[in-house]
Amino acid sequence: MPKTTDTFELRPMKTDEWHEVAELIYGSTNSWYVANGKNPIFNGPPSDALLFCEVYETLDPGCCILAVCRETKKIAGSCFYHPRTTHVSLGIMNVHSDFFGKGIAGSLLSWIISYAEQKKLPVRLVSSAHNLDSFSLYTKKGFVPFLSFQDLYIKVPSNGFPIIEIPDGETIREAVAEDVADMVELERELAGIERAKDFSYFIKNSEGIWKTLTYRDRDEKLLGFLSSVNHPASRMIGPGVARSEKIAASLLSAQLNFFRGFSPVFLLPTDAAEAVKTVYSWGAKNCEIHFAQCLGQRQAPRGVIMPTFMPETG
Repeated sequence: MPKTTDTFELRPMKTDEWHEVAELIYGSTNSWYVANGKNPIFNGPPSDALLFCEVYETLDPGCCILAVCRETKKIAGSCFYHPRTTHVSLGIMNVHSDFFGKGIAGSLLSWIISYAEQKKLPVRLVSSAHNLDSFSLYTKKGFVPFLSFQDLYIKVPSNGFPIIEIPDGETIREAVAEDVADMVELERELAGIERAKDFSYFIKNSEGIWKTLTYRDRDEKLLGFLSSVNHPASRMIGPGVARSEKIAASLLSAQLNFFRGFSPVFLLPTDAAEAVKTVYSWGAKNCEIHFAQCLGQRQAPRGVIMPTFMPETG
């Protein structure tokens, strides 16, 4: 049921609003980064940001809430959310610069928190440590940071990277549909969440932009997996989990070869010292710091957790 205030209406996004929402994501995100002395995130046309609408509406139809100005009918803000059996994930949130300071982000967040409370599920997100406005927005609502990440990027040569050698009998190979059950079980064990439909979607790869790798031991036990997306709007490695830093680094090295000539971003926990040292040796550089935050119950993470911003479903 749409909610209204004197100024704004909160309601689901309509299909014919995808382009306007994409322009909002593009403009709002780039404006923040430029204003804070950073390079724009999106370097192509605004239509590249349609990726968010396309992917999220495929995964979670109808799960984008808009704040629409009642007077002008202009979209003032948007936020995607992702219901899963174990949690609700807060996805990308944007507010148009014309409506800064109007409480739009707080209203959108409150709507999603209320939705999660009705489902009796915790809300999870990964927030920038550099954007103190958004960090404060979440912590004021009761979100608690529980894991920090180094955001790193690396320029991949046109001839690729040498893949880390792994022990005899262990394998890194592209995931297939039959791997999903083991992937769900491993992520549930290490991160305490489940998202089977995400993994099935990556592996199906209808758009030709996803790649998922699994790491198995000589007994075919799954020890880690790592997905990636390669699209002009998002060249990023993740999500994934691994039982050890060595397995995480091995999966990363294999993923990098799908980004020849590009500079993908990936996240590693700040306490994964050996994995971070390894990627530094490849030429990786830091670009930001992020925090995993949760409102409600959560499991302490184990192993190596590697989140992503496309899709933000963890």
